[in-house]
Amino acid sequence: MNMFCYQCQETAKGSGCTIRGVCGKSADVAKVQDLLIYLVKGISVYSTGARKLGVENKKVNQFIINSMFMTITNANFNHPVFMEKIKEGLKLREEIKKQFLDAGGLMPENLPDCATWKAETEKEFEKKANSSEVSVLATKNEDLRSLRELLIYGIKGIAAYTEHSFNLGYETESLDAFIQKGLTATTDDTLTVDELVALVLECGKNGVDAMALLDKANTETYGNPEITEVNIGTRNNPGILISGHDMKDMEELLEQTKGTGIDVYTHGEMLPANYYPAFKKYEHFVGNYGNSWWKQGEEFEKFNGPVLMTTNCIIPPRDSYKDKVFTTGTAGYPGMRHIPDRENGKTKDFAEIIELAKNCSPPEEIEKGKIVGGFAHHQVIALADKVVEAVKNGAIKRFFVMAGCDGRMKSRDYYTEFAQKLPKDTVILTAGCAKYRYNKLNLGDIAGIPRVLDAGQCNDSYSLAVIALKLKEVFGLDDINQLPISYNIAWYEQKAVIVLLALLYLGIKNIHLGPTLPAFLSPNVANVLVEKFNIAGIGQVDDDIKMFLG
Repeated sequence: MNMFCYQCQETAKGSGCTIRGVCGKSADVAKVQDLLIYLVKGISVYSTGARKLGVENKKVNQFIINSMFMTITNANFNHPVFMEKIKEGLKLREEIKKQFLDAGGLMPENLPDCATWKAETEKEFEKKANSSEVSVLATKNEDLRSLRELLIYGIKGIAAYTEHSFNLGYETESLDAFIQKGLTATTDDTLTVDELVALVLECGKNGVDAMALLDKANTETYGNPEITEVNIGTRNNPGILISGHDMKDMEELLEQTKGTGIDVYTHGEMLPANYYPAFKKYEHFVGNYGNSWWKQGEEFEKFNGPVLMTTNCIIPPRDSYKDKVFTTGTAGYPGMRHIPDRENGKTKDFAEIIELAKNCSPPEEIEKGKIVGGFAHHQVIALADKVVEAVKNGAIKRFFVMAGCDGRMKSRDYYTEFAQKLPKDTVILTAGCAKYRYNKLNLGDIAGIPRVLDAGQCNDSYSLAVIALKLKEVFGLDDINQLPISYNIAWYEQKAVIVLLALLYLGIKNIHLGPTLPAFLSPNVANVLVEKFNIAGIGQVDDDIKMFLG
């Protein structure tokens, strides 16, 4: 096979992409991504040992976070970028190795190959990337491979959230320590299945910490999200469309477009930027344009102006608009212009995007109206008395957590139908782009409480956990699973994996996951999750609603 990747929900035939990624990445890119992860494991072997001796290398920490984030689904498709990253990583590995030895560290007898292999040329990188030991399939035991990959994908999710926090000046060394400990563990052939399961649950604990840190970073920087009516129509000015997840990029773009006559619109997972008080002061911040990430082909074309991709969620672009799409941060795609990272405390420079926008037509209006969001934990807890009263008097019978990801598969129509068919005395709690399956439906409200409460981005699933824990406290329950809350979650990529592991760590059971269960779960590992946490898939909408309400 040319490659092997099964980290996302849309993986080919539900088992693994072997020729080209369904996401659009080539086999060559898939292999150098595997090589970068392989190298990061080797770096982690030394940095974990060095940390025990009091050595903390911030360059290494940030390199590892950034590298893991770059390999997340739909983030970076740019082969030369990964080659440069590998060159940088080899130098850092030698640096942290020297620090480890200088601190008195003793070299282990059986160092894994990822900690010792050497190369200098891109030809040598390619040769290594094509070798069997770098592939996901290098771990022959299916159950060990499944748990190792589950741990790695959870770490990728943690890395994504940690990088956003870092960009706002928030960091914690405990997350770096776990990420590197977990990566090192995937090189240890002496670990048992039980020990890896324990590490996966520890990953969930660190996922909660990572989401809490990002929540703190976002809210202390931009204020607590507020209930907001978001415009989904357009104005007659040229516009810039910003997609992805990074709020620092959002802030700097809004600052640099002030007074230019250019409007700014969010797309996809950037929609929740509309809920933050700090962004509402910008008169040229218009609202949200379009829908979920997978519809960007037709929507970017109709937008007419330039698009800024701040993180993952890129799909291979059409030629008709490719020259108007810019990437920044971890995102990248061949032929797209890239906005460099911040240096020496300065902001990113979006002048090139702004100049292009001035010469573009206004966006074509694709819909009109408003959608309501901003129901993160601070806002919902402020409404706690109203919510509790609605539950006590029977106006609200059950909450459904329908967080997670959207995707292209026809089977995801399930979530729209599910939302439409839920009884009128139920409320949907959502976060992530899964909401685009139902956030524009007219589902009404219950005593003034909208039946769809959007907490924000995928990382704001943390808010849903905080809300659940608060309700558990208010109702005086011993077990979070006694709440009238059901979990019907959609997944697509690795940030959804860490959300799932975080929920499992918090003790939440009976989660239904769809539209399909992950291909990287071996039958035995899947059985462990079923037996320990009662995880299940989805079925037919009517049958599932009866089951949830039964």
